[in-house]
Amino acid sequence: MTGLLVIILPVFLVMAFGFLAVWRGFFSAASVDALMKFAQTFAIPLLLFRAISTLDLGAGYDPGLMVSYYGASLAGFFLGMVGARFLFSRPWVDSVAIGFAALFANSVLLGLPIMERAFGPGALAPNFAIISLHAPFCYLLGITTMEIARGVGRGFGRTMLNVARGMFQNALMLAIVLGFAVNLTGLALPKPLAGAFDLMALAALPTAVFALGGVLARYRPEGDLRVVLWICGISLLMHPMLALVLGQRVFALPEGMVQSAVVTAAMAPGINAFVFASLYGVAQRVVATSVLAGTLLSVISVTFWLGLLGV
Repeated sequence: MTGLLVIILPVFLVMAFGFLAVWRGFFSAASVDALMKFAQTFAIPLLLFRAISTLDLGAGYDPGLMVSYYGASLAGFFLGMVGARFLFSRPWVDSVAIGFAALFANSVLLGLPIMERAFGPGALAPNFAIISLHAPFCYLLGITTMEIARGVGRGFGRTMLNVARGMFQNALMLAIVLGFAVNLTGLALPKPLAGAFDLMALAALPTAVFALGGVLARYRPEGDLRVVLWICGISLLMHPMLALVLGQRVFALPEGMVQSAVVTAAMAPGINAFVFASLYGVAQRVVATSVLAGTLLSVISVTFWLGLLGV
């Protein structure tokens, strides 16, 4: 147990420093927004670009790995949505946003640093493979389902076109696409440029984790506690459990791939869940509380899953 705490606590302590800095007024909300913008617009995209551009696509994109993670993720989305609708009597549009919160794990800001500390930088290739499909998969599923729930008929095609445009104006999506382009064409970046990218990428994870803590300091526990616990249960327990069963029992994946799938699946709901709820103006309080509560509870749940994985 002590060894596990040594692995995961530094990540959560950095996040706690960000939380306390904003909460106590040592770091302004504008400053933490700027820090998060730097992380999400520059540092993390460069980290993903460099990782995907050098990724062994034949080894990284194992179908069993993708089905193990995204099959479990899809199950979490529908369980969250159907439970919100039929167990807690939420409107369908609220239920979709709640399902999205159960779907969208914090794969980058928490998943990567915890995986790296637990298993080393060399174990991250399957994580990057999962992450490269994460935003497209989650947003296409969430937005398509939301548009159906809202009963939008005419204009749906235009809505999806706008979604596609928005996704490819996103720095993370551009970094992923460019990373694939460099990988598939075999282009080699000039060494000074590659060195500059690598230097900036080093700042990605600590900056993003600190900024995440600052962002969470703005949230206040509100909303239906039963729904919050439902989301957290799916995100922290069901999602990684199903990923583990699929990875080990169904696809017999190598140990490293199982570890990546389970650790990524075990992450709390990401801030993008709140962004999605805000986009449609539904279930914002319960989703924001789920992000905060899930992140706090994940200190315990991640310790459990890492112990189960033999750390």
